[in-house]
Amino acid sequence: MRIVEPWIMVEKIDGKKIMKKIERACRTCYRSEGKISEDSYKTLLTNCITRGHESVLEHEKVTVRIYSDIGSYKDLTRHRHASFSVESTRYCSYDKDKFGNEISFINPVYIEDKEVYKTWENTMKEIEIGYKKMKELGATTDMCREILPHSTAAEYTMTANIREWKHILALRTTKHVHPSIRQVLIPLLKYFKEEMPEIFGDIEYDEEFNPNYYAKLIIDKEA
Repeated sequence: MRIVEPWIMVEKIDGKKIMKKIERACRTCYRSEGKISEDSYKTLLTNCITRGHESVLEHEKVTVRIYSDIGSYKDLTRHRHASFSVESTRYCSYDKDKFGNEISFINPVYIEDKEVYKTWENTMKEIEIGYKKMKELGATTDMCREILPHSTAAEYTMTANIREWKHILALRTTKHVHPSIRQVLIPLLKYFKEEMPEIFGDIEYDEEFNPNYYAKLIIDKEA
């Protein structure tokens, strides 16, 4: 059994370039391309968002890779206007060499009570023992996945346009959201706020959530 930390990898983006592309698309509506200047996108996008004219944000997209628990992607895949490719617990057999012959579980660092955490840890150990025993008895991976808990680590790729990211991050970074989702999405929101402040700057998030719990944000410069 391995206890691992979550991470989120996002392609290196040029926020200004994305916003200027959105501006050019938006100005088609008014045939005001001649008004484009170095910083004209700032006022235009601010006005569009203020008026609720956010369909223009759909012209650009961002892809991320997330390594978190199964529970997090069960929540995120509810968002219909995003695309997902998810590690399959039906086809990934965790008793094979590819996975080091062990199951990885995401560390629930937000469980601060030592006794509660120890109970969780012992439960994960028992689940791995049961998983391997089922395989030894000839069970298929389909059968074995029935005992995998929400804490099981899984990797998934998620793509959404800018409008949908704005919607998702506004909903999924508040104190009402499960900690495993806040872990990965608050760092992403903070990155988007830096790169595209005119679009994401007004989104509020749970600032009381302990930054020590944040998943590692990785900028993929190869994407």
